[in-house]
Amino acid sequence: MQPGPSYQAPPFGQQPNTAGGNPVGAVLLGFFASVVVSLIYSGVIFATYKDQSETAAHTLYIGHALLNGVVVGALAGLVGGRGNGARIGAAVIAPLGAFFGYTNAVPLVIADSQTPSVVWDMLENEPFFPAKAWWGSANDSTWISLLGLVVAAAAAWGLAYAVGNRGRRA
Repeated sequence: MQPGPSYQAPPFGQQPNTAGGNPVGAVLLGFFASVVVSLIYSGVIFATYKDQSETAAHTLYIGHALLNGVVVGALAGLVGGRGNGARIGAAVIAPLGAFFGYTNAVPLVIADSQTPSVVWDMLENEPFFPAKAWWGSANDSTWISLLGLVVAAAAAWGLAYAVGNRGRRA
């Protein structure tokens, strides 16, 4: 019986990335896409705020959070591959996009409904007013705000996982 080949220990140093993809590029692309989706949402809110009920505003916010999560997650999965960095980055960026999409719409609505100088006064006296408006209104809509963050994060992570694992096995 012949002895088998000797065992080769793995080399020291940095190991090759077997996950494929570029997590940094995925996070940056997801960030830019999130900014675009958030700006579109802010524009839709600005254009339709006079005709919206509170239920419609909440529905648009949850829909925006879901759309933001889907876009960021799909891009992170496509560019980041099976890397966890892209998934985690997508799950952080999408809720931030949902939050800032809402808070950026608040000064636009205030400027249109009153005067643009009121926005400047608001920023000087109470700069966190848009965040307070996001957190909840008089009708206790705090859970809607948190639900939007969870929806965005779950959609982004789940889609980045699904798209990143699809067809990338060697």
